[in-house]
Order: sequence, then structure tokens, then C-alpha cells
Amino acid sequence: MSTAAAPPATSLLLPAAVTTTQATGNRVHLKNLEHLFRNRGAVESGSGAAAATPVQAVPAAGRKSRQQAPLLRLPSFLGRGRGELKEEQPNVSPRRLERVLLPAAPDGPSPRGNIAAMWRRLHGEHDWRGLLDPLHPDLRREIVRYGEFVDAAYGAFLARPDAAPANRVRVPLQDGAYRVTAPLFATSSVGLPAWLASAAPCAGQRTSLVGYVAVCDSPAEVRRMGRRDIVIALRGTCTVLEWAENVRAGLVPATDAATDSRDPEAATPKVECGFWNLYKTSGDGGSPSLSEMVVSEVRRLLTKYEGEEVSITVTGHSLGAALAVLIADELAGIRAPAPVAVFSFGGPRVGDRAFASRVEARGARVLRVVNAHDVVPRFPPRLPARYADVGHELRLDSRASPYLRPDADAACCHDLEAYIHLVDGFLGSHCPFRANAKRSILRLLENQGSNVKQLYISKAMDMRIRLDGGGGGGGAAMPGSPLGRVEVLECVH
Repeated sequence: MSTAAAPPATSLLLPAAVTTTQATGNRVHLKNLEHLFRNRGAVESGSGAAAATPVQAVPAAGRKSRQQAPLLRLPSFLGRGRGELKEEQPNVSPRRLERVLLPAAPDGPSPRGNIAAMWRRLHGEHDWRGLLDPLHPDLRREIVRYGEFVDAAYGAFLARPDAAPANRVRVPLQDGAYRVTAPLFATSSVGLPAWLASAAPCAGQRTSLVGYVAVCDSPAEVRRMGRRDIVIALRGTCTVLEWAENVRAGLVPATDAATDSRDPEAATPKVECGFWNLYKTSGDGGSPSLSEMVVSEVRRLLTKYEGEEVSITVTGHSLGAALAVLIADELAGIRAPAPVAVFSFGGPRVGDRAFASRVEARGARVLRVVNAHDVVPRFPPRLPARYADVGHELRLDSRASPYLRPDADAACCHDLEAYIHLVDGFLGSHCPFRANAKRSILRLLENQGSNVKQLYISKAMDMRIRLDGGGGGGGAAMPGSPLGRVEVLECVH
């Protein structure tokens, strides 16, 4: 894979389809698929009927497992009724269908190309010019990788939703080249009445684990990327009080120690009240705010790696995407000796036009990954509060996926795993879904099974896909899961 420059559009054309599969039609395709699974030993005879044998994933050496729980779901009333919509069953090669339904190979993802020569362009220098449409393959891999960092932030919170700043936190990183250096906590400025907080302690918890800081400490990966990367990853809304802050859409001044006051005539940048409160509110007992935690840890790491080529990457989903922009604005404002970039997924608008101009003037680069059918990036509305988008947009379309229903509901269109899935298959705005996309759709089936086309649900259930997770095989089925309880194996560092 070349990384010297963005490949011409012709290099991103899809390979020729398997014409023999297309010609046979769905009936023969499914018959061939059954034959393929039978030959693999996935189906055995028993008691006069076919009995499916679970497909077990072999754990990678040195890895620990955790049970995955669903990521953030929007309220159920946002789902759309499907009526009697008839699905169009795609013609898919049996081997390709098997590949995307099976878990990822235990030895990890395919090898990454060397990006040392162009890492600054991939990190936002020149505003990703020429890399977004068509999407450069190296940039696609980078975006997917940062999405997986956000997924780990969700995993850490779901494993310890009651974690406090004094607790030890384990983050299920999927990238073994990185090491977590500090957990991050956000505190709501509002609280529940005392009687209600005592009745529901979890709902009344003001300070929650929202993300972490990690640094690449693998010499081989540092050489491949051309620099040492510091990652700040942030999850989306998960608690009652975070939802309460989300709806506080009034604008407040975004002032901090780095604010340049030399021009008294300039408009004061303003941001959404709830996001600013979560970013700047200190915790109980004198624990620092999210802003203080991030700035302190980044300064420590920059001092530790002084003299090296370093980058700062902030990534987040939904609420985490909004907080990522605030973090990038502050880090760029204190003139950190490293380029700052944001890769956000499904993020809402954060502030007004003056704030967006300040972020860009300070040098922070923001790439917003947006699904055209996701409602969250449309809020708060531009008018009458004068909200503005920040940075540049990579626009995706969930209807382009051959796996998702064309009437996928709002929760699916905003789901992080759906976002990563769409990035993995995106070639360009006028291109079909990438034919050689290899990312497994197991997590998509688990999180958004009702929004996946019936063909894939049926075949996954036929295969009885079940990954080898921890906990001795116990646990209840996740709500809405077509496969029952699916455990996902990941590495914990």
C-alpha cells in the first residue's frame, strides 16, 4: 500500500464481482452457502435434524476477555416504524458472507502500511485536501482505528459505571501498541434532589468515567507512524445527568487561560452550556475537572517525550465528540508543541461561528465523520442560537451499506459501531460500498440486529456464531440481540 501520496480515483475502483455468484440468484447462493458451512463442519447431523455447532474463536496469546454490552442507544421513540417494507436481498459471494460474519482473525487486523512520510497530511495538515473523496485507504484505516479507541472508552465505562477518580480503571484497548496513562472523568454541574439521589444512587452520580489518555509506546509502531501519538478518547452520553446537560442548549462564553484578549472588538466565542459545564466543572472532594485532567496529563507526556516527533489526537462519539472539540481548542490555545487533530463521530454542534473561527485560528484540525441520516449532528440547530459547524466533514450514508436496512432507525444511524462499519466500506461519494471491506459485522448484529438485513441475521443464527468470552459462559441475552449473548474477545492493557 503506497503512502507517498493520495492515489488517483481510478485506483479505488471496485474489483470485478464474482459473476458466477450473481448469475445463480439468491436460492442457489444460499444453497452454496449451506454446502460451504457443512464442509467446514459448522453443521452436523443429529436426531434426524441438522444441529449447528458453535463456531469458537481461538483467543490470541496473552489476551484477556470481557463481555461486551450494547453501546449508547437513543430513546426508543426515535425508531421509525417499518411497516411492510420488503427487503431487497443482495447477491453476495458465500465466502465473503462467511468472512464478514465470522469474528476477526485472532492474530489481529491486516498489516498496516508505513505512513511515516505522510502522517501530517493524514493528521489534518492542509485540511485533508485530496484525501476525503475518494477516501485515501491509509486515512480510512486511521479513522477506523480511532473509532476503536472510542469503543474502548465505552467498554471501560460499561465495566465500571460507578468508577470514581480514585479508582483503578482498566481500559479494553484493541491496539496493543498503545498504553493507557490516565483515566478521564467528567462532572455534571447539575444534580438530582437528595431524596431522588438516595433512591437511585447510580442516576445521581455526578462524576463519571468519560474516557482516557493513551500513548503509543511501541518502537515499531512509532517508526511506522513517523511520530509518537498521544490519544485522548471520549465516549458518548451514558448517564442521566449527562443527558440533563445535553439539553442545556444556551450559549455561554468559552473563556480560559489561553483566551487571547488583545482584540477587545472581537466577538466572544460561545459554546453550548451543558458541554462547557461537563468540561469545566470540578468533582466532589476537590477532584479536578475534565479540562484540568487533560491539560495536566498532556503536559506531563509532552515533557516526558520532549525532543521527539509527537502528535495529539482527540477522538470521541456523540457527547464525546463535542468534548473532543473543546479539548482540542484548549490544547491548541496553550500552544502545545505538537499538532492537534480531532476525529469525531456523530458529534453535535458545539458553539457559535466565533468559536469555530477560534478553533481554526489556533491550528486545531477537526474532521467530523457524519452519517447523513443521523439526527444528532443537526443539533443544536444553527438558528436562532447561531450555532456553527467546526472543521471539515466526511459524509457517509447508512443506506449505502449492503448489510443495513434502508430504513434503519435513528439509534442505528447514530451507533458508533455503525459509524465504524460505514467508514470501513466507504470509497467515495459516488462509489458503492467497498467490496473488499473485511471488518466483521458481528458487533453490528449485536448492537443493531433489528436494523441488519434479514439475510445476514438468518445466516448468523444458522451458524450459531458464538465467540469465546470470559465469565464461564454465563450471562443473560442482551436486549434486541438476534444471536442471544455474544461475547467479544479483546485485549485489556
